[in-house]
Parts: sequence; structure tokens; C-alpha cells
Amino acid sequence: ACFRLLCSLLIPALFLSGILCVCLVVLLWGIRLWLQQRKRQLRSAGGDGKGPLLVGFFHPYCNAGGGGERVLWCAIRTLQKKYKNVTCVVYTGDRDATGEEIVEGAFRRFNIKLIHPVKFVFLERRYLVEASLYPHFTLLGQSLGSVFLGWEALLKCVPDIYIDSMGYAFTLPLFKYIGGCRVGCYVHYPTISTDMLSVVRNQDTRFNNAAFITNSPFFSKFKLAYYYFFAFMYGLVGSCSDVIMVNSSWTLNHILSLWRAGACTSVVYPPCDVQTFLDIPLEVEKSTSEYSIVSVSQFRPEKDHPLQIRAFAKLLKEKRVGQQPTLKLILIGGCRNQQDEERVNNLKRLCEELGVANDVVFRINIPFEELKRHLAEATIGLHTMWNEHFGIGVVECMAAGTVILAHNSGGPKLDIVVPYEGRVTGFLAENEDSYAEIMACIFSLSPEKRLEIRENARRSVHRFSDQHFEETFLLSVEPLFK
Repeated sequence: ACFRLLCSLLIPALFLSGILCVCLVVLLWGIRLWLQQRKRQLRSAGGDGKGPLLVGFFHPYCNAGGGGERVLWCAIRTLQKKYKNVTCVVYTGDRDATGEEIVEGAFRRFNIKLIHPVKFVFLERRYLVEASLYPHFTLLGQSLGSVFLGWEALLKCVPDIYIDSMGYAFTLPLFKYIGGCRVGCYVHYPTISTDMLSVVRNQDTRFNNAAFITNSPFFSKFKLAYYYFFAFMYGLVGSCSDVIMVNSSWTLNHILSLWRAGACTSVVYPPCDVQTFLDIPLEVEKSTSEYSIVSVSQFRPEKDHPLQIRAFAKLLKEKRVGQQPTLKLILIGGCRNQQDEERVNNLKRLCEELGVANDVVFRINIPFEELKRHLAEATIGLHTMWNEHFGIGVVECMAAGTVILAHNSGGPKLDIVVPYEGRVTGFLAENEDSYAEIMACIFSLSPEKRLEIRENARRSVHRFSDQHFEETFLLSVEPLFK
């Protein structure tokens, strides 16, 4: 009797589920056909019905001024050089600037001049991918938000080729299966990584793992289950991509383990304006009354600026009284929004608490020429992000001739601050004590020894040049244009 009852309930449920699945497939297929029809109508209205090949870049913060934006503009310039019948479209939420102002900003900040005009599609719902909107379940919230933002982008313009250049992998199946596009992506940093899983598993307190979670076995297990579920979903959507580009060996290892699409995955080092920095004359330092330590990175929590300030304060505290020269810490970076500006204010308060406010300088959203001048004058280039995916700022510091001190993890450890022809190119540290200790060590070296390290570093950075990026990028995206 129980079996018959179960069958009488199960069979209709399966039948209903099957009907709903078929209806969903038909609905999605109908939307795809409607979008394709709309795309053809827009093209036929524009002339001969063929029109240029539309390549869409999904980059909601294209005016932010960070390393990811430099990749975007270099990629667009590279395609404009190679393909004549291509129009590049940028999906952005930067509605506070015009297209002309955004392009001008790319030239001013990165020294990148585009060959042809770019079409901008301005999105109204960028707030859906803001982390502040999701105080809990941030990864899932931002990912679902990106799907809705991607839907807005798709409704406004259906490209032939879609490239997610900012890490919103959940938009890939949307553009591939609903938009009918060939899709590619450039992954700067995996949305979730095996390192993040280990942080939660080991109940380690970090900026993305609050103390109340690490102190509770229940919350830690719940978050771990949530992370595993998200990692599974992230792997599914990522594997939809026809072409996958990653920016470093560290990112490659994580993407291969999560997406399992090795055949279409390749490392494309991000373009660093190496030559511009190599033009800075490299000489033995002259005696000076002040040495500067420069940090170049956006004011985001993962960049760990507090570690830089605390290590610098420790360095000053341990410095002998009356010892010359004086030291300055210069924090250079971009602010994307009000949260970043508040973060800078918090950093300034930390400087005051540690008594180093007069020794720390903040330079925000500065022009390229000023960035170059600060790097030319600096002795040490400082970087503190744990598991930095790559580290364009690290490369720029090395090319400019600073002695780099980076975090002993991620891209800097695996790809950048590595021996070149058997010679030292820089230094790595992990915590406040080791950063302060190594900075003191660098300052204690003779100017001639520092010059030798700077020269080694300069010779090693040619593999991160714009030219090398263009070659590897074109090779990677070629399948999308066949």
C-alpha cells in the first residue's frame, strides 16, 4: 500500500517536473531567438545588414584605474590593431563619466591611446554587484547580482563575442546560451579558491572570515558547506567559457582545479607599461636626507594597507634616535567609490594612532606622470596583499628601479619576485615583523648592492611587457574569431 501511494505521488511529480523543465527550455530558447532577431534588426537598420563584428567586454568598473582596467584597455587596443572589422563594446556602470572622459582617463592613467572609438553601454544596476549590498553570503549575492546586471547588458546590446574581463563568471552561460555568443574570459582572481576553503576549514580569522565565524564550530562548518556549494557552481559556469585566460601561475592552478577546462586555458600575463618605467635612469643613489617607500595598489581591503602602515611604524620605532636619513611611506592608489574613500579615512586614523601621520603620504587617483615620478624617487616598492593574483604594481616598482618587497604568496612569489639568471630580484615577507626587518635590511645595504638588485629586477620584467601581452592575448582569443 505504501509503495502504491509512493508511486501515485512520485509519478505525477516527475511528470510535472518534466513539463516544467521542457517549458523552461522552450522559454529560454524563445528568448534566445528573440534576442537574435532583435540583433539582426538593429544591424539591418544600420546599413548593409552585416556590420562589424561586435566584441563585448563586461567591465562594470572600467573607469576605476586599477591593473584590471589596464588589461581591458590593452586588450581593446590589441584587437583594434589586429582586426579591422571589429567594434569593441564596453559594458560599464560608470554613469558619472562620458565615454570620452573614460577613454581620456585610460590615456592619462595608463598611457594607452586607442586606435578607433569604443562603444559604451552604460548599465543602471551596477549596485547589484556591490559587496556592500550583501553583508552576508557576499559571494553568492554578488554572483547572482552579476547575472541580473548581465541580463541588462544583453538586452541593451547582443555582441558576437563576449569577454568577461572583470571576473563575473556567472554571466558566461547567460551570454553563451541565451545570447548565442562565443564567450571568453580573463580571470584576474578566482571568485573562490582552495586557499579560501582552507582559511575557513582551519578557522583562520582574515578580512573575509570574521572572528565570530572562526570562534564557532557550527558557523565554520556551515560556511565551509556554503563555500563548497559555491565552488561547485563556480566550476559549472566557468567551464562554459570557450576561451579562458588567467593572469598568473597561481590563478592557473586554482582555475584548473575548479573549472577543469585545461584544453582552453592559458596564462596571459597582464600588460605592464614596462618600457615607460625602464626609461627612468638607473644610477647609484646619491646621498639624500629622505628615503621613500612607495606602495601602488587600489584601496581595497585585500590589499592590506594596515599591514604596510604597522610595519612602517615598527620600522620607525626600531630606528635609532637621530639616525639619518628620514623615511616616508607614500601610499598611491585608486578610490572607486565611497567605501574606498572611507577606507582611506580609516587608514589615516590608524596613522594617527600609531604616531606616523606626518610620515605617511596618501596620493589618490593621481596622473600617470606623478606615479612615475614617485616611483623614480623611491628606494623600496612595497606590496602586502596575501595571495595577490598577479601584481602589476609589483612589476611597475621593479621596472622603475625600486627594491621590491612583496608578500610571500601568489603571483609575486611564483611569477614575479623570482631569481633571474640566478640573481636576486627582490624580497618577500609575510607579517609585520618580517616586513619591518627586511625594510631595515634593505636600507642597511650599500647603494652599490641595492643598484645590483635593481638592475637584476629590471632585466627580469621584459616578459611582462605590453608587446608580450599582445602576442599571448591574440594567440589565446584566436578561436573566438574563427
